[in-house]
Parts: sequence; C-alpha cells; structure tokens
Amino acid sequence: MPQLSQKGLMMPQSPIRKLVPYAEAAEARGITIHQLNIGQPDIKTPQTALDAVKKADIEVLSYSHSAGFLSYREKLAAYYGKQGIAIEPSDIIISTGGSEALMFAMGSVTDPGDEIIIPEPFYANYNGFATASGVTVKPVISSFESGFALPPISEFEKQITSKTKAIIICNPGNPTGYLYSKDELDQLSELVKKHDLFLIADEVYREFAYDGLQHNSVLNQREIDEHTIMIDSVSKRFSMCGARIGCIVSRNKELMATAMKFAQARLSPPTLAQIASEAALDTPQSYFDEVISEYVDRRDTLVAGLEAIPGVRVAKPKGAFYCIAELPVKNSDDFAQWLLESFEHNKKTIMVAPAAGFYSTPGEGLNQVRIAYVLKKEDLIEAVALLKEALSLYKD
Repeated sequence: MPQLSQKGLMMPQSPIRKLVPYAEAAEARGITIHQLNIGQPDIKTPQTALDAVKKADIEVLSYSHSAGFLSYREKLAAYYGKQGIAIEPSDIIISTGGSEALMFAMGSVTDPGDEIIIPEPFYANYNGFATASGVTVKPVISSFESGFALPPISEFEKQITSKTKAIIICNPGNPTGYLYSKDELDQLSELVKKHDLFLIADEVYREFAYDGLQHNSVLNQREIDEHTIMIDSVSKRFSMCGARIGCIVSRNKELMATAMKFAQARLSPPTLAQIASEAALDTPQSYFDEVISEYVDRRDTLVAGLEAIPGVRVAKPKGAFYCIAELPVKNSDDFAQWLLESFEHNKKTIMVAPAAGFYSTPGEGLNQVRIAYVLKKEDLIEAVALLKEALSLYKD
C-alpha cells in the first residue's frame, strides 16, 4: 500500500467537528441536540447580502481578480476607514474564508521548520494550518484565573529562537472571548519590533466587544506597520459562515506581493460570495447594535447559569461569543462523547467542544470545554439545565 505523508498523519482532528458522528447517531435515535460546540450563529444573514445574489445579472460565472473584486476591496477599505483604520485597497487580498487568509500569511512568512508563538488556548485550526505548513507552534499559556489575559512578555521571550517568525493572536479570542487591551497590544508591538517578527492578528470577531470596551486593531499600531498582518472574515460579522469570504490585510508591500502569489495559485475567491459580501457592507449600524445586545444577554444568561452549577467555573468573556468553562470531570473529551452516546433527558442532550484541542501543550485543558452562546436565550437556559443534570449523573 502506498505510504501517506507524515504531514497528513500528523494533521490534528478538529475538536469542534470530531464528535459529529456521535451527534449524527444521537439524532438518528431521535435525540434533540443543543449544539454549543460550533460558532455558527443563529442570527439572520443581512437581507441585503442575500438579495444581491438573487438579483445578480450574470450570464457567465467567471473568475474574479486573484485579489478579489476591486469594488469590494475599495468598499472594504472604506469600512475599515470608518473604524479609524487607514487602509488602501492594495493592502487587501480577498480570500476563501479567514482560514485561507491565515494559510497565505503562514506561507508568506514561514518556511518548513520555522516556529510561531501563540498564546493558548487558541483557535484549534491554527494547529492544523501550522502542520500543513511544516511549522512548529510554540505555545505560551494564559491563565484561567486572569480570564486568559495576555501572558507576561517574559514568557514569550523564553520561546523566541532563531527559527521564530511570528506571533499569532486572536482578538477577541476564540475560544476564550478575551479582548486584548491597548496596553497589551503595545507590549506585543515592542516585542515584535525588538526581535524583528511578524504579528498576525485574527480579528474576525472585531464587532463583538462588550461592556463598553473597544476593540483595538493591530493595524492601528502604526509603529510596526511592516510587522503587522490582519486576518478578517464575513463569517461571524454578518452571520455568513457559508460564504467562505475573508481577507488578509497588511501595509507591508513585500508581504502582500508574496501573499498574492499564493492567491494566484488558487486562482480567485468565489464570485457569488463576493457579491454577497460586498453588499453586506451596506448593513446599517442598527443591525450590529441589536446583535451585540443579543449576545450580551446570551452571555450573561449562560455565565449565570454555569456559575450556579456546583463544581463549574467560567471565565467571563469580554467579546466574541465563546467562553471556556471548567467542569468537575477528569476528561472533557470522554464527557462530551458520553453526552452524545449515553445521556439524554426528555430526549434532549447538548454538544460541547472539549477544550484540550484548543491547547498545544499536552495535558492542558482536560477538564475544560468551549461553549458557543450562539443559541437563543431559552435554548441556552435549557442547555445549562441539561448540563447540570448530566454532571449529576456522570461517572469518570
């Protein structure tokens, strides 16, 4: 039998999706599942985006420019401008989701054997992207007690070697919901400038900042323009996960010219999805005001419910729509599978994402889960009640 690649064998499973077969089996048994495992909002996609596709007068569904429609990039630059971020259309390459933008970034700044530093827990697919690129992740652990704030800069410096090429942050964070402060970004800016590294910021949740806090973009750290790369996406902002449209943004011209070669190699981002995404930028601010208000209500409902369960701790998120909860279990992978295979209450159960898959350090996060509060309030209340019942019955 032909041999598979070591890279392929080393690719990690998604902690978010690996339980899907168990969920499908549960549904086949007639069990209703409250899916708290994946960041798929139930918020309606803006009608203007859907209408743009329906009304598109297209006779040939052709390629677009490898960087994406110029009209979309111009409109996107104006959108960032309204947020105080001065960007030119030439600083933007449209990608097939934020995932492809991250792959472009890694491909442009790393070679096989290089290293990137990431505060953990972090978005699980960073591990997959690094493996696909032949890159080693050097984690710097952030603490549950601090709400997953930026670890001390001294801990980053301990990980820096001659092979270190970049630091990646997610702001606001997935899976933690942590929102980095201006001071924390200033610390990172000094670090990457000192060691001549890239700072890659995944900002796909930028709109979702709560409690009067403001999102601070890495692109506003103007003293490190040549070091900064921003990743963005329409998936969460406009509840358009299926559009698969994102972008890579940087003022570093050499970096963008290199990323363009990766963009050309995959030809172009999808045409219909770009049409929808460009139209979505006309969405009024009232849409976001309502969505943010809804997520704050959901967050507060979820956190209060979790804190009322004996033995459960939760780090209250400041942004995005995720939280990390510590459960009174030894292994949340086993518990999450048990929830789908063996537990039901009134023909209902829940699905959560075991948090160990969001860490790179072995043995970390074993008693933690990531919960996405993307369900309406009444469903979250029922889901928390199901979790409480399940924990009272579960035996490690």
